[in-house]
Amino acid sequence: MTPIVRFAPSPTGYIHIGNTRTALFNWLFALKNGGQMVLRFDDTDVERSKTEYVEAIAEDVEWLGIKPFRVEYQSKRFAEYAAAAERLKAAGLLYPCYETAEELDLKRKLRLARRLPPVYGRDALKLSDEDKAKLEAEGKRPHWRFLLPNFKDDPFAPVRTEVHWDDLVRGPETVDLASLSDPVLIREDGTYLYTFTSVVDDIDMNITHIIRGDDHVTNSGVQISIFEAMGAKSPQLGHHNLLTTATGEGLSKRTGALSVGSLRRAGYEPMAVASLAVLTGTSENVVAMPDMNALAAIFDPASTSKSSSKFDPADLDALNRALIHAMPFSDAKDRLAALGIQGDDAEAFWLAVRSNLTFVSDAAQWWAIVKNGPASDEPLADEDRDFVRAAFDVLPSEPWNHETWKSWTDAVKVQSGRKGKGLFMPLRIALTGRSSGPELADLLPLLGREGTLARRP
Repeated sequence: MTPIVRFAPSPTGYIHIGNTRTALFNWLFALKNGGQMVLRFDDTDVERSKTEYVEAIAEDVEWLGIKPFRVEYQSKRFAEYAAAAERLKAAGLLYPCYETAEELDLKRKLRLARRLPPVYGRDALKLSDEDKAKLEAEGKRPHWRFLLPNFKDDPFAPVRTEVHWDDLVRGPETVDLASLSDPVLIREDGTYLYTFTSVVDDIDMNITHIIRGDDHVTNSGVQISIFEAMGAKSPQLGHHNLLTTATGEGLSKRTGALSVGSLRRAGYEPMAVASLAVLTGTSENVVAMPDMNALAAIFDPASTSKSSSKFDPADLDALNRALIHAMPFSDAKDRLAALGIQGDDAEAFWLAVRSNLTFVSDAAQWWAIVKNGPASDEPLADEDRDFVRAAFDVLPSEPWNHETWKSWTDAVKVQSGRKGKGLFMPLRIALTGRSSGPELADLLPLLGREGTLARRP
């Protein structure tokens, strides 16, 4: 059987790194096990779901290197949800309730005052057809609850009813249905809740494994019950820990915290983001993996910590640098061309500067230095000016190569008596306008003798 997983974002905002962790866990599981992934937009909230978010999420998923084999939209499946709801109603498992939010809140407080668990007491099951007709004549519209199978004969006398599953991430898990309220599956306005629609979709789309955040652990007991009520077997479940910001705050699509789009626009490589999103909070060392196949090879859901983990974007810089320092010119060529870096010396330039870059876009600064002259970051000290002028008098003749820098500095050492930092730093500043950067042995052939002499102070 081919494993089929799904990533089901709600297009009510831009996905953040926490959503990305879920998407990547599912994709890597599919990749490692020869499976497939469905991208399913939970867009039943018609008012808040927006096309711009759908497009942005699809772009983010593609940028990360995730390749779903099909894309689905819950907004196109209302007929399927209505049919499934009718089947549950006919079986007596979906019943109408008329309490307002205020009335429900009061009932919860009364139960707490009596030291009872604040679960719904199923009062609506006591309503007669006449009671319901009267309430609806008064303008009240029902919301619909699923009757949990947590009793023997009397629904008003729930008993401990354990739902067990072997979690892909957390190991053996148990939820007691008697500790839960019957979940609302359909709101008063007739819209469906995720708890219900996701089960209908998972059945229809033959989902075999569900990997999601551990804030859904309790939901799992309810959803397993709904699967069984609809005559289906629950997919195998896995619940990974959640990511927080570096300060421990939760992530939210509404605030845009650590959105994938913002990280992409900042210049981070997709594999830097993927590596940190997946490996943070696991037993693996957090290192930059070169591609998805390499990341899938070390991916193990069971190695994930049960406690939340902090995602610090500052950690991305080191991973990004590692990827760029190893990036061949063939991978960078088109992106460099977009920055105006092209020509016969583009490859030699890339190989010279890549080990000093955090982002590919940083190469543009060094291209300007090579082609247009030193940066203005650090001026040459007055006490070094005569030394540098004299050093330019002993520039080697062409042709120049990787050995030219050593030949030149050897001659300057003999001429001036300087050595070490006192010799090399003034020359670096004169040539580049910076006190650090790529190896000058690599840059000098790119400058050429004429271009180097033009930098004489």
